[in-house]
Amino acid sequence: MEAAHESQLTALGRIYGRVVRALPVGLALAAGAVLRVWMLKELFQVNGDTLIYGGLAKNLLLHGQYALIASDGEVYSTLIRLPGYPLFLALCFRVFGMENYASAAWAQIALELLGCLLLAGFARRIAPPELKAGAALCTLWLATLCPFTASYTAAPLTESPTLFAMALALWALARFHARPGWSSALWFTFAVSFAALLRPDGALVGVALAPALVIGLRRGDGAGAIPRKKLVRMALVCVLLALVPFGAWTWRNWRVFHVFEPLAPRYANDPGEDTHPGWESWVKSWCLDFVSTYDIYWNVPGGPLDLSKLPSRAFDSPAQYAETAALAQAYNGNGQDLTAGMDAQFGRLAEERIEAHPLRYYLWLPLGRVADMWLRPRVENLPIDLDWWVYAHHNAETRFSWGYAGLNAVYLLLGVAGLCLRPRFSTPGTKTRPWGPRFWPWMLAYMVLRSALLLTVEAPEARYTLECFPMLFALGGVGLYGVFRRTGNRGPAGKTIKGCR
Repeated sequence: MEAAHESQLTALGRIYGRVVRALPVGLALAAGAVLRVWMLKELFQVNGDTLIYGGLAKNLLLHGQYALIASDGEVYSTLIRLPGYPLFLALCFRVFGMENYASAAWAQIALELLGCLLLAGFARRIAPPELKAGAALCTLWLATLCPFTASYTAAPLTESPTLFAMALALWALARFHARPGWSSALWFTFAVSFAALLRPDGALVGVALAPALVIGLRRGDGAGAIPRKKLVRMALVCVLLALVPFGAWTWRNWRVFHVFEPLAPRYANDPGEDTHPGWESWVKSWCLDFVSTYDIYWNVPGGPLDLSKLPSRAFDSPAQYAETAALAQAYNGNGQDLTAGMDAQFGRLAEERIEAHPLRYYLWLPLGRVADMWLRPRVENLPIDLDWWVYAHHNAETRFSWGYAGLNAVYLLLGVAGLCLRPRFSTPGTKTRPWGPRFWPWMLAYMVLRSALLLTVEAPEARYTLECFPMLFALGGVGLYGVFRRTGNRGPAGKTIKGCR
């Protein structure tokens, strides 16, 4: 009787322990769900790029064509967007009803919360043994309560699925090093392929993280043991599987348009469409922030060019101002159609400005645009005026925006703190070589590569750096728990934690 009673107590103790451990996780997920559902209620809207993706999805379902519909009702093939997100929307429309964009937002909420769990699992893998549980929980809370990523679940756009794909890639990467096998390798392959199918720049995930899949992998040591031949075979199969969808997409584009296009055009144009290189170069010679992107870049062609909204840095002299004003007047008077002649004139203006200030064009403005994308308040999809910094116009919005800027800075600083700890993969219970490869250099490589790519962008948007946040969550979780413990990179007994060197 006593033995049975003790056994029951032990079982109850285990159940209680599991509940206690699961409670903070459940609370974090519940808080994240509440935040996203509230944003879905307040911020959900269907316009712009969403309608383009939705049009592609509808035509896939209704006509079996990857196409859009012109103003005259004609269906025409296109390659301006990669097929990943249209296929995602098509699945939602098939299951929940045509043009049910809200279903996509609900699916994105589920995917992002799952991604938060995956990031917590990744942080647990890379944190030192003394910090594992705490770092994982901190990462989960940082990810679930981040308003910047949460707000995009309410927008049927590529951001949320991309964030999920990155979380899945990181989780599969760490899982593969813990126990190399086909399941982890295939999940990683799916994640990097899905990210690249959603956005052309998603290919950077594979470029930055794929080497980390095999570099530093142990052979013949505990759970990480894997024969070299099997590793080579797995790598070849995964590479081929990753290339299959892009091979099919490239072949389709060649067959339909007779062009080699494995991803999507830089300026989202179909073959034969004018990309307005003179206009693009001129905008790049002065554009520095999202306000100019919204007020000027997105309006032309097809919308008004308001000279009063151009910043003073768009003109180097009164003569340039006069020439720009004449061009704006001609463009607005021509039905807002940017002709080849007007584009050439903008190009000549750009050449003049570049020749006079080459460092401004090739160095200072690109660096300023990247800084704007990393540091500005991420209020682009909130009902806040673009000139949020003009305190006299809207006191509350300005204070809120500065608060958002501060919160963004906190996430960045926590990510830096995590990098300073230099976390590395560890395998508890492995006595011979408990420490595995460092993953932080590959995460840093991704953020550097992405920032380098953004140096080439002429019209900055803060959402272009949002894809770095899954890594900031994981690194920040490790750094934040280190701050909570007030030990930096010291263990509880004052000994250096080797995994954080």
